[in-house]
Amino acid sequence: AVRLIESGGGSVQAGGSLRLSCTASGLRYDDTAMAWFRQAPGKDRELVSCISWSPDSAYYADFVEGRFTISRGNTKNTLYLLMNSLKPEDTATYYCAADGGSFHLCPRESASYLSWGQGTQVTVSS
Repeated sequence: AVRLIESGGGSVQAGGSLRLSCTASGLRYDDTAMAWFRQAPGKDRELVSCISWSPDSAYYADFVEGRFTISRGNTKNTLYLLMNSLKPEDTATYYCAADGGSFHLCPRESASYLSWGQGTQVTVSS
């Protein structure tokens, strides 16, 4: 069975930084697209960033505005999200997603990802 374990969440003040990590095990293929989504209370889950097997394929939601960087580890079953200049509106549960196919462009839709982690909480205070 596929298992995704996220870590790195926490509480920071506005302007601070966090680095989220996700380690996947049991993936049939380690070069499929992976992504970070987030969900705030009362809101829909939304894509933060995704990346395919190609490091040049990284995609970011408009609200990221250059503050976050997604990357994959040397073993492609690891995923990171470095978040700088955090804002209170970034407060949410962040989810790692994998098994998004082997296309050059990573999918933007949550339904395209077959495997999900349990989420890690990020809280940004003003």
